[in-house]
Amino acid sequence: MHLDNYTLGTYTPGAPYWKQLLWYFLGSSLLQSHILVFSAFKVWLLRTFGAQIGKNVRIKPGVRVKFPWRLTVGDHVWIGEDAWIDNLAPVIIESHVCLSQGVYLCTGNHDWSHPDFKLITAPIHIQQSSWIASKAVIGPGVIVGQGAVLTLGGVTGRSLEPMTIYAGNPAQPIKQRKLF
Repeated sequence: MHLDNYTLGTYTPGAPYWKQLLWYFLGSSLLQSHILVFSAFKVWLLRTFGAQIGKNVRIKPGVRVKFPWRLTVGDHVWIGEDAWIDNLAPVIIESHVCLSQGVYLCTGNHDWSHPDFKLITAPIHIQQSSWIASKAVIGPGVIVGQGAVLTLGGVTGRSLEPMTIYAGNPAQPIKQRKLF
């Protein structure tokens, strides 16, 4: 591969340069703060930069969001400490979803077969009532079906079926989820 030939191609961050700079130097730092622990302030901050966020969303300290203008969050969502939403492409998190501590959502990758290491992006969609457990990783283009669970440290680059519990790397279905 030839990294000296790398370009973004047709990819764009989706916001004017001034907004990107303001986010990186001000907004992102405030969002990640362990001193400013109030979810309401973090929700307001993300909305100010273009995120669509529902009601009663809880955002813990250390959360990182690459581009708020590419983030949609439903109602009653919990985002745990040190979660990283690396959203080069849109991320949709529906209502009643829990992203536990240290979860990584990655919407970008590179084509290792392309001589210039071409950037590839694809959205992530986490459907209602799903739980992504601590230190789990979700890759580009994944849809997490309604009520699915990705357990502690699970890694997936493929979509997860509804009401199914997945574990491992790569994540494999281990059983159906039953809500009592």
